[in-house]
Amino acid sequence: MTEYWLLLTAFILGALPLSVWVTQLAGKDPRAVGDRNPGATNALKAGGKWVGLTALMLDISKAAAPVGLAYQILGISGPWLVAIALAPSLGHAYSPFLRFKGGKALATVLGAWIGLTLWDVPLVALAGISLWFILLKNSGRAVILTLLGMAVYLVFARPEPLFFWVLGLQATLLIWKHRFELLSRKVKE
Repeated sequence: MTEYWLLLTAFILGALPLSVWVTQLAGKDPRAVGDRNPGATNALKAGGKWVGLTALMLDISKAAAPVGLAYQILGISGPWLVAIALAPSLGHAYSPFLRFKGGKALATVLGAWIGLTLWDVPLVALAGISLWFILLKNSGRAVILTLLGMAVYLVFARPEPLFFWVLGLQATLLIWKHRFELLSRKVKE
């Protein structure tokens, strides 16, 4: 029964449009700038660095908290943990609070990995996304290469099958949410 409640809580927390709410407190709307998605990147563009940083930290935390509680504290594993680790990202990407339109789920994926591994996989992910975005200036391609880097790291440092299931399902979601950038020949300026 605990697993059901954690799964529901993880989805609802992920679905909370915190980036939108924080940016609206600053008198702006992140859906009015950039690619018009309600995530931390557009919160940064609309509201400035402090609004963007606040939105990012909240989006990371809304995934890290339920996943960390499930895995680190309650010791949940197996298919239930995979579902709980994916739920915040699905909630964020398809928020019922935003008519099932949501963000691209990068921050919630990072938050889930903080909940699962605390620091090492998130550091690999942050280093990878930073490097690839600087080099490629295309978020879709940077995401793909970061996911590959995370997979390589997991193979050598944390070869737990559960983690590969989580990463594989997250990769499917992230590729889908970044499909337009992946299909575009244009790069961001």
